[in-house]
Amino acid sequence: MVSKELPFTEEKIKEIIAKHPTPFHIYDRKNILENSRKLKEAFSIVNGFREYFAVKALPNPYIMKILKKEGFGADCSSMAELVLAEKTGIVGKDIMFSSNDTPAEEFIKAKELGAIINLDDISHIEYLEKTAGLPEIVCCRYNPGSLKKGNTLIGNPEEAKYGFTREQLFEGYKLMKEKGVKKFGLHTMVASNELEPDYFVETARILFELAADLSKELGIEFEFVNLGGGIGIPYRPDQEPVSYEKIAEGVREAYDENITANSLYPLKVYLECGRVITGPYGYLVTTVRHLKHIYKDYVGTDASMANLMRPGIYGAYHHITVLGKENEEPTHLYDVTGSLCENNDKFAIDRLLPKVERGDILVIHDTGAHGHAMGFNYNGKLRSAEILLNEDKSFMEIRRAETLEDYFATLDFDNLDKV
Repeated sequence: MVSKELPFTEEKIKEIIAKHPTPFHIYDRKNILENSRKLKEAFSIVNGFREYFAVKALPNPYIMKILKKEGFGADCSSMAELVLAEKTGIVGKDIMFSSNDTPAEEFIKAKELGAIINLDDISHIEYLEKTAGLPEIVCCRYNPGSLKKGNTLIGNPEEAKYGFTREQLFEGYKLMKEKGVKKFGLHTMVASNELEPDYFVETARILFELAADLSKELGIEFEFVNLGGGIGIPYRPDQEPVSYEKIAEGVREAYDENITANSLYPLKVYLECGRVITGPYGYLVTTVRHLKHIYKDYVGTDASMANLMRPGIYGAYHHITVLGKENEEPTHLYDVTGSLCENNDKFAIDRLLPKVERGDILVIHDTGAHGHAMGFNYNGKLRSAEILLNEDKSFMEIRRAETLEDYFATLDFDNLDKV
Protein backbone atom coordinates (compact mmCIF):
# COMPACT_ATOMS: atom_id res chain seq x y z
CA MET A 1 0.00 0.00 0.00
CA VAL A 2 1.39 3.40 -1.03
CA SER A 3 0.95 5.70 1.94
CA LYS A 4 2.08 8.93 3.55
CA GLU A 5 3.96 9.42 6.77
CA LEU A 6 2.49 11.18 9.79
CA PRO A 7 4.39 13.38 12.29
CA PHE A 8 2.36 12.03 15.21
CA THR A 9 1.20 8.75 16.67
CA GLU A 10 -2.29 7.47 17.37
CA GLU A 11 -1.57 7.88 21.09
CA LYS A 12 -0.63 11.55 20.64
CA ILE A 13 -3.80 12.27 18.66
CA LYS A 14 -5.93 10.58 21.31
CA GLU A 15 -4.19 12.72 23.92
CA ILE A 16 -5.09 15.84 21.94
CA ILE A 17 -8.67 14.67 21.35
CA ALA A 18 -9.13 14.34 25.12
CA LYS A 19 -8.73 18.14 25.32
CA HIS A 20 -9.86 19.18 21.85
CA PRO A 21 -12.63 17.03 20.36
CA THR A 22 -12.60 16.32 16.64
CA PRO A 23 -12.71 17.67 14.06
CA PHE A 24 -9.62 19.88 14.16
CA HIS A 25 -6.69 20.87 11.97
CA ILE A 26 -3.21 20.21 13.33
CA TYR A 27 0.01 21.74 11.96
CA ASP A 28 3.51 20.31 12.21
CA ARG A 29 5.82 23.14 13.26
CA LYS A 30 9.02 21.14 12.80
CA ASN A 31 8.45 20.38 9.14
CA ILE A 32 7.07 23.83 8.34
CA LEU A 33 10.35 25.27 9.64
CA GLU A 34 12.54 22.75 7.81
CA ASN A 35 10.67 23.33 4.56
CA SER A 36 10.88 27.11 4.90
CA ARG A 37 14.62 26.92 5.39
CA LYS A 38 14.99 24.66 2.34
CA LEU A 39 13.21 27.27 0.23
CA LYS A 40 15.44 30.07 1.53
CA GLU A 41 18.59 28.04 0.99
CA ALA A 42 17.64 27.08 -2.57
CA PHE A 43 16.81 30.66 -3.56
CA SER A 44 19.80 32.20 -1.81
CA ILE A 45 21.49 32.12 -5.24
CA VAL A 46 18.89 34.61 -6.57
CA ASN A 47 19.55 38.30 -5.94
CA GLY A 48 17.53 39.93 -3.17
CA PHE A 49 15.28 36.94 -2.72
CA ARG A 50 12.33 37.31 -0.34
CA GLU A 51 9.33 35.09 0.31
CA TYR A 52 6.01 36.75 1.20
CA PHE A 53 3.82 34.04 2.73
CA ALA A 54 0.35 34.02 1.16
CA VAL A 55 -1.77 34.64 4.24
CA LYS A 56 -4.90 33.44 2.43
CA ALA A 57 -3.51 29.90 2.57
CA LEU A 58 -3.35 29.73 6.37
CA PRO A 59 -4.45 32.96 8.08
CA ASN A 60 -3.32 32.23 11.61
CA PRO A 61 -1.06 34.65 13.52
CA TYR A 62 0.88 31.85 15.20
CA ILE A 63 1.90 30.39 11.84
CA MET A 64 2.64 33.88 10.51
CA LYS A 65 4.84 34.60 13.54
CA ILE A 66 6.80 31.38 12.99
CA LEU A 67 7.43 32.38 9.38
CA LYS A 68 8.20 36.00 10.31
CA LYS A 69 11.08 34.71 12.46
CA GLU A 70 12.38 32.96 9.34
CA GLY A 71 12.45 36.29 7.52
CA PHE A 72 9.25 35.82 5.52
CA GLY A 73 6.93 38.71 4.76
CA ALA A 74 3.16 38.52 4.34
CA ASP A 75 1.19 38.55 1.11
CA CYS A 76 -2.19 40.05 2.06
CA SER A 77 -5.38 40.47 0.04
CA SER A 78 -7.96 41.97 2.41
CA MET A 79 -8.47 44.22 5.43
CA ALA A 80 -8.58 41.25 7.78
CA GLU A 81 -5.30 39.89 6.43
CA LEU A 82 -3.68 43.32 6.73
CA VAL A 83 -4.78 43.51 10.37
CA LEU A 84 -3.54 39.96 10.99
CA ALA A 85 -0.13 40.97 9.66
CA GLU A 86 -0.15 44.13 11.78
CA LYS A 87 -1.05 42.21 14.95
CA THR A 88 1.72 39.72 14.19
CA GLY A 89 4.26 42.55 13.92
CA ILE A 90 4.54 42.39 10.14
CA VAL A 91 4.38 45.94 8.78
CA GLY A 92 5.95 48.24 6.18
CA LYS A 93 7.56 46.63 3.14
CA ASP A 94 7.26 43.26 4.85
CA ILE A 95 3.67 43.33 3.52
CA MET A 96 2.78 42.82 -0.13
CA PHE A 97 -0.83 43.92 -0.61
CA SER A 98 -2.35 42.24 -3.68
CA SER A 99 -6.11 42.44 -4.01
CA ASN A 100 -8.81 42.95 -6.61
CA ASP A 101 -12.01 45.01 -6.63
CA THR A 102 -10.31 46.76 -3.71
CA PRO A 103 -12.33 49.14 -1.50
CA ALA A 104 -10.88 52.52 -0.57
CA GLU A 105 -10.49 51.65 3.10
CA GLU A 106 -8.16 48.75 2.27
CA PHE A 107 -5.90 50.93 0.14
CA ILE A 108 -5.86 53.45 2.99
CA LYS A 109 -4.96 50.78 5.57
CA ALA A 110 -2.24 49.32 3.34
CA LYS A 111 -0.75 52.78 2.81
CA GLU A 112 -0.88 53.52 6.56
CA LEU A 113 1.02 50.28 7.26
CA GLY A 114 3.62 51.16 4.62
CA ALA A 115 2.80 48.02 2.64
CA ILE A 116 3.88 47.54 -0.96
CA ILE A 117 0.65 48.02 -2.90
CA ASN A 118 0.23 45.78 -5.94
CA LEU A 119 -2.41 47.22 -8.28
CA ASP A 120 -4.71 44.89 -10.20
CA ASP A 121 -6.04 47.29 -12.85
CA ILE A 122 -4.98 50.47 -14.66
CA SER A 123 -8.05 52.31 -13.32
CA HIS A 124 -6.80 51.70 -9.78
CA ILE A 125 -3.93 54.16 -10.26
CA GLU A 126 -6.16 57.21 -10.07
CA TYR A 127 -8.45 55.50 -7.54
CA LEU A 128 -5.48 54.89 -5.22
CA GLU A 129 -4.27 58.44 -5.74
CA LYS A 130 -7.67 59.90 -4.81
CA THR A 131 -8.39 57.63 -1.85
CA ALA A 132 -5.02 57.09 -0.17
CA GLY A 133 -2.40 58.91 -2.23
CA LEU A 134 0.30 57.32 -4.33
CA PRO A 135 3.20 55.88 -2.30
CA GLU A 136 6.84 56.09 -3.30
CA ILE A 137 6.83 52.56 -4.72
CA VAL A 138 3.95 50.90 -6.58
CA CYS A 139 3.69 47.43 -8.10
CA CYS A 140 1.42 46.29 -10.93
CA ARG A 141 0.05 42.83 -11.66
CA TYR A 142 0.60 41.57 -15.19
CA ASN A 143 -1.82 39.29 -17.02
CA PRO A 144 0.18 37.75 -19.87
CA GLY A 145 -2.90 36.57 -21.76
CA SER A 146 -2.14 34.12 -24.56
CA LEU A 147 1.59 34.48 -23.92
CA LYS A 148 1.32 32.14 -20.97
CA LYS A 149 -0.86 29.08 -20.37
CA GLY A 150 -2.55 28.73 -17.01
CA ASN A 151 -3.27 25.41 -15.39
CA THR A 152 -6.42 23.51 -14.46
CA LEU A 153 -6.90 25.06 -11.04
CA ILE A 154 -6.47 28.74 -11.89
CA GLY A 155 -7.60 28.72 -15.54
CA ASN A 156 -6.19 30.45 -18.62
CA PRO A 157 -4.88 34.01 -18.12
CA GLU A 158 -7.03 35.35 -20.97
CA GLU A 159 -10.13 34.33 -19.03
CA ALA A 160 -8.86 35.50 -15.64
CA LYS A 161 -10.14 38.69 -14.00
CA TYR A 162 -6.67 39.66 -12.75
CA GLY A 163 -4.05 42.09 -13.89
CA PHE A 164 -2.97 44.57 -16.59
CA THR A 165 -2.41 43.78 -20.24
CA ARG A 166 1.09 44.46 -21.59
CA GLU A 167 -0.13 47.65 -23.28
CA GLN A 168 -1.79 48.84 -20.06
CA LEU A 169 1.46 48.33 -18.15
CA PHE A 170 3.33 50.72 -20.44
CA GLU A 171 0.52 53.25 -20.10
CA GLY A 172 0.16 52.75 -16.35
CA TYR A 173 3.83 53.01 -15.41
CA LYS A 174 4.19 56.09 -17.62
CA LEU A 175 1.24 57.69 -15.85
CA MET A 176 2.62 56.89 -12.39
CA LYS A 177 6.03 58.25 -13.32
CA GLU A 178 4.38 61.51 -14.37
CA LYS A 179 2.54 61.57 -11.03
CA GLY A 180 5.78 61.32 -9.08
CA VAL A 181 6.11 57.63 -8.25
CA LYS A 182 9.84 56.91 -7.95
CA LYS A 183 10.17 53.13 -7.78
CA PHE A 184 8.25 50.23 -9.20
CA GLY A 185 7.55 46.53 -8.85
CA LEU A 186 6.24 44.01 -11.37
CA HIS A 187 4.13 40.97 -10.45
CA THR A 188 2.19 38.11 -11.94
CA MET A 189 0.34 35.03 -10.71
CA VAL A 190 -0.80 32.63 -13.39
CA ALA A 191 -0.80 29.14 -11.85
CA SER A 192 -1.90 27.33 -8.74
CA ASN A 193 -0.65 23.98 -7.45
CA GLU A 194 1.70 23.57 -10.42
CA LEU A 195 4.20 20.70 -10.15
CA GLU A 196 6.37 21.46 -13.21
CA PRO A 197 9.47 23.50 -12.22
CA ASP A 198 10.03 24.85 -15.74
CA TYR A 199 6.65 26.56 -15.59
CA PHE A 200 7.99 28.99 -12.97
CA VAL A 201 11.27 29.51 -14.82
CA GLU A 202 9.29 30.48 -17.92
CA THR A 203 7.23 32.92 -15.83
CA ALA A 204 10.41 34.51 -14.50
CA ARG A 205 11.84 34.85 -17.99
CA ILE A 206 8.66 36.57 -19.24
CA LEU A 207 8.69 39.03 -16.32
CA PHE A 208 12.40 39.78 -16.57
CA GLU A 209 12.11 40.47 -20.30
CA LEU A 210 9.11 42.70 -19.66
CA ALA A 211 10.88 44.61 -16.88
CA ALA A 212 13.80 45.23 -19.22
CA ASP A 213 11.48 46.51 -21.96
CA LEU A 214 9.57 48.79 -19.58
CA SER A 215 12.76 50.17 -18.04
CA LYS A 216 14.29 50.91 -21.42
CA GLU A 217 11.22 52.53 -22.99
CA LEU A 218 9.96 54.50 -19.98
CA GLY A 219 13.19 55.25 -18.15
CA ILE A 220 11.91 53.82 -14.85
CA GLU A 221 13.66 51.83 -12.14
CA PHE A 222 12.30 48.50 -10.97
CA GLU A 223 12.92 47.69 -7.32
CA PHE A 224 11.74 44.09 -7.62
CA VAL A 225 9.94 41.47 -9.66
CA ASN A 226 7.43 39.29 -7.79
CA LEU A 227 7.10 35.91 -9.51
CA GLY A 228 3.91 35.10 -7.59
CA GLY A 229 3.26 31.73 -6.00
CA GLY A 230 1.55 28.59 -7.22
CA ILE A 231 4.24 25.99 -6.52
CA GLY A 232 2.29 22.80 -6.00
CA ILE A 233 2.54 19.99 -3.49
CA PRO A 234 2.36 16.20 -3.90
CA TYR A 235 -1.17 15.51 -2.70
CA ARG A 236 -0.97 11.94 -4.03
CA PRO A 237 1.49 9.50 -2.43
CA ASP A 238 3.13 8.68 -5.77
CA GLN A 239 3.90 12.33 -6.60
CA GLU A 240 7.25 14.00 -5.92
CA PRO A 241 7.78 17.45 -4.35
CA VAL A 242 8.76 20.28 -6.69
CA SER A 243 12.50 20.92 -6.70
CA TYR A 244 13.19 24.37 -5.23
CA GLU A 245 16.75 24.08 -6.51
CA LYS A 246 15.67 23.50 -10.10
CA ILE A 247 13.38 26.55 -10.06
CA ALA A 248 16.02 28.73 -8.38
CA GLU A 249 18.74 27.73 -10.86
CA GLY A 250 16.44 28.49 -13.80
CA VAL A 251 15.40 31.83 -12.32
CA ARG A 252 19.02 32.84 -11.76
CA GLU A 253 19.88 31.94 -15.35
CA ALA A 254 16.95 33.99 -16.67
CA TYR A 255 17.97 36.84 -14.34
CA ASP A 256 21.51 36.92 -15.70
CA GLU A 257 20.28 36.87 -19.30
CA ASN A 258 17.73 39.65 -18.91
CA ILE A 259 18.42 41.71 -15.78
CA THR A 260 22.20 41.62 -15.40
CA ALA A 261 22.72 41.82 -19.16
CA ASN A 262 20.56 44.96 -19.33
CA SER A 263 22.28 46.64 -16.37
CA LEU A 264 19.12 46.39 -14.21
CA TYR A 265 20.94 44.80 -11.29
CA PRO A 266 20.30 44.91 -8.29
CA LEU A 267 16.61 44.26 -9.04
CA LYS A 268 15.28 41.91 -6.34
CA VAL A 269 13.25 38.74 -6.80
CA TYR A 270 10.25 37.84 -4.63
CA LEU A 271 7.89 34.90 -4.27
CA GLU A 272 4.51 34.76 -2.55
CA CYS A 273 4.03 31.04 -1.97
CA GLY A 274 1.45 29.74 0.48
CA ARG A 275 0.44 26.17 -0.29
CA VAL A 276 3.97 24.79 -0.67
CA ILE A 277 5.08 26.36 2.62
CA THR A 278 2.44 24.92 4.95
CA GLY A 279 0.16 22.69 2.87
CA PRO A 280 1.88 19.31 3.38
CA TYR A 281 2.24 19.91 7.11
CA GLY A 282 -1.41 20.29 8.07
CA TYR A 283 -3.88 17.50 8.79
CA LEU A 284 -7.63 17.38 9.37
CA VAL A 285 -8.38 14.91 12.15
CA THR A 286 -11.92 13.54 12.21
CA THR A 287 -13.81 10.69 13.89
CA VAL A 288 -16.04 8.16 12.14
CA ARG A 289 -19.63 8.62 13.30
CA HIS A 290 -21.58 6.23 11.11
CA LEU A 291 -21.22 3.57 8.44
CA LYS A 292 -23.86 3.40 5.73
CA HIS A 293 -24.38 0.51 3.30
CA ILE A 294 -26.77 1.14 0.41
CA TYR A 295 -25.78 1.23 -3.26
CA LYS A 296 -22.30 2.13 -2.07
CA ASP A 297 -20.49 1.93 1.27
CA TYR A 298 -20.15 5.26 3.08
CA VAL A 299 -17.93 6.34 5.96
CA GLY A 300 -19.63 9.25 7.71
CA THR A 301 -17.38 11.57 9.73
CA ASP A 302 -17.81 14.44 12.18
CA ALA A 303 -16.03 16.78 9.74
CA SER A 304 -17.54 18.20 6.56
CA MET A 305 -16.89 20.52 3.62
CA ALA A 306 -17.07 23.30 6.20
CA ASN A 307 -13.69 22.03 7.42
CA LEU A 308 -12.17 21.17 4.04
CA MET A 309 -13.96 22.13 0.86
CA ARG A 310 -11.28 21.37 -1.77
CA PRO A 311 -12.48 17.80 -2.52
CA GLY A 312 -16.08 18.98 -2.82
CA ILE A 313 -15.51 21.97 -5.10
CA TYR A 314 -12.44 20.87 -7.06
CA GLY A 315 -12.65 17.11 -6.86
CA ALA A 316 -9.22 17.44 -5.26
CA TYR A 317 -7.43 14.37 -3.92
CA HIS A 318 -6.48 14.30 -0.25
CA HIS A 319 -4.86 11.16 1.14
CA ILE A 320 -6.59 9.52 4.11
CA THR A 321 -5.01 7.45 6.86
CA VAL A 322 -7.03 5.33 9.28
CA LEU A 323 -5.08 5.71 12.53
CA GLY A 324 -3.98 2.40 13.99
CA LYS A 325 -4.58 0.61 10.69
CA GLU A 326 -1.68 2.04 8.69
CA ASN A 327 -0.27 -1.44 8.01
CA GLU A 328 -3.56 -3.14 7.17
CA GLU A 329 -4.50 -3.96 3.59
CA PRO A 330 -6.93 -1.52 1.93
CA THR A 331 -9.65 -4.03 1.12
CA HIS A 332 -12.82 -1.93 1.28
CA LEU A 333 -14.08 0.65 -1.20
CA TYR A 334 -15.69 3.67 0.47
CA ASP A 335 -16.97 7.15 -0.11
CA VAL A 336 -15.78 9.19 2.88
CA THR A 337 -18.37 11.85 3.64
CA GLY A 338 -19.30 14.71 5.92
CA SER A 339 -22.65 15.60 7.44
CA LEU A 340 -23.49 18.60 5.26
CA CYS A 341 -26.80 18.45 3.38
CA GLU A 342 -24.98 18.49 0.03
CA ASN A 343 -24.15 15.37 -1.97
CA ASN A 344 -20.72 16.70 -2.92
CA ASP A 345 -19.76 16.79 0.77
CA LYS A 346 -17.24 14.02 0.24
CA PHE A 347 -13.58 13.83 1.18
CA ALA A 348 -13.02 10.79 -1.04
CA ILE A 349 -14.97 8.82 -3.64
CA ASP A 350 -14.35 5.13 -4.26
CA ARG A 351 -11.32 5.18 -1.96
CA LEU A 352 -9.72 1.88 -0.95
CA LEU A 353 -9.16 1.82 2.82
CA PRO A 354 -8.74 -0.81 5.52
CA LYS A 355 -12.05 -1.89 7.02
CA VAL A 356 -13.41 1.14 8.89
CA GLU A 357 -15.42 0.97 12.10
CA ARG A 358 -17.43 3.51 14.04
CA GLY A 359 -15.10 5.48 16.32
CA ASP A 360 -12.05 5.12 14.08
CA ILE A 361 -9.93 8.25 13.73
CA LEU A 362 -9.23 9.40 10.19
CA VAL A 363 -6.39 11.75 9.27
CA ILE A 364 -6.90 13.70 6.05
CA HIS A 365 -3.50 14.82 4.75
CA ASP A 366 -2.21 18.06 3.21
CA THR A 367 -4.75 20.45 4.72
CA GLY A 368 -2.20 23.04 5.86
CA ALA A 369 -3.19 25.43 3.09
CA HIS A 370 -6.66 26.32 1.83
CA GLY A 371 -8.11 23.99 4.45
CA HIS A 372 -9.41 25.76 7.55
CA ALA A 373 -9.04 29.04 5.66
CA MET A 374 -11.80 28.14 3.19
CA GLY A 375 -14.25 27.08 5.89
CA PHE A 376 -17.80 28.34 6.18
CA ASN A 377 -20.97 28.09 8.29
CA TYR A 378 -23.52 26.64 5.88
CA ASN A 379 -25.98 24.30 7.60
CA GLY A 380 -24.98 26.01 10.84
CA LYS A 381 -21.67 24.15 10.90
CA LEU A 382 -19.16 25.60 13.35
CA ARG A 383 -15.54 26.29 12.44
CA SER A 384 -13.08 23.83 13.95
CA ALA A 385 -10.08 24.38 16.19
CA GLU A 386 -6.48 24.66 14.98
CA ILE A 387 -3.68 22.94 16.89
CA LEU A 388 0.08 23.46 16.63
CA LEU A 389 2.29 20.41 17.14
CA ASN A 390 5.70 21.49 18.42
CA GLU A 391 9.08 19.90 17.77
CA ASP A 392 9.02 18.17 21.17
CA LYS A 393 5.53 16.78 20.40
CA SER A 394 3.86 19.11 22.86
CA PHE A 395 0.85 20.89 21.40
CA MET A 396 -1.06 24.12 21.79
CA GLU A 397 -4.39 25.43 20.60
CA ILE A 398 -3.83 28.32 18.20
CA ARG A 399 -7.50 28.83 17.35
CA ARG A 400 -10.38 27.58 19.47
CA ALA A 401 -13.39 25.92 17.92
CA GLU A 402 -16.41 28.12 17.30
CA THR A 403 -19.38 27.84 19.65
CA LEU A 404 -23.09 28.35 19.12
CA GLU A 405 -22.67 31.70 20.87
CA ASP A 406 -20.16 32.71 18.16
CA TYR A 407 -22.55 31.60 15.44
CA PHE A 408 -25.45 33.62 16.84
CA ALA A 409 -23.37 36.66 17.85
CA THR A 410 -24.38 38.73 14.81
CA LEU A 411 -28.11 38.03 15.13
CA ASP A 412 -30.45 40.22 17.19
CA PHE A 413 -33.18 38.00 18.63
CA ASP A 414 -34.56 40.83 20.75
CA ASN A 415 -36.42 42.33 17.81
CA LEU A 416 -38.09 39.16 16.57
CA ASP A 417 -41.44 40.30 17.98
CA LYS A 418 -41.38 43.31 15.65
CA VAL A 419 -41.53 41.11 12.55
